[in-house]
Amino acid sequence: MKIRLISVGKVHESYVKNGIEDFTQRINKYFKVEWVIVPTVKNAASLSEIDLKKAEATSILSHIEKEDYLILMDERGKLLSSPQLAQFIQQRANESNKQLVFLIGGAFGVDASITNRAQFIWSFSPLVFPHMLARLILSEQLYRALLSAYHFARISHMLLSIDALQ
Repeated sequence: MKIRLISVGKVHESYVKNGIEDFTQRINKYFKVEWVIVPTVKNAASLSEIDLKKAEATSILSHIEKEDYLILMDERGKLLSSPQLAQFIQQRANESNKQLVFLIGGAFGVDASITNRAQFIWSFSPLVFPHMLARLILSEQLYRALLSAYHFARISHMLLSIDALQ
């Protein structure tokens, strides 16, 4: 399974860049991962909020394949604990999803076409975070979930092996 992390806005700023890169490299030990930064629409200041979200949706959707499992990041989404996130990712892997896509939308959120396309809407918190911080939190939480899922699978395998010996 692959993981694609999409965010609308500027490239990673220096105050979070090292952390994002570090966690992204760590995630790569478990699944191939890539960041896609969708640039802000050029004429964004002259567009209405609705038109801006539609323009961003067109750019976002060009990075999402039909068979991708889309997880939209939104403060109104479902809250998951770290163990629940690990279980969620493991379930997607067990279902043979080829790629998970985590999306951090634009400053005004996302167009309804994106919300309707998402199979899951996840919230870190009811709080709203700056995009750069949301990227860092996302990469850290994914790494934490993959690490705990990996260790849980190893422990389960070891316990099954011990049971088989008895």
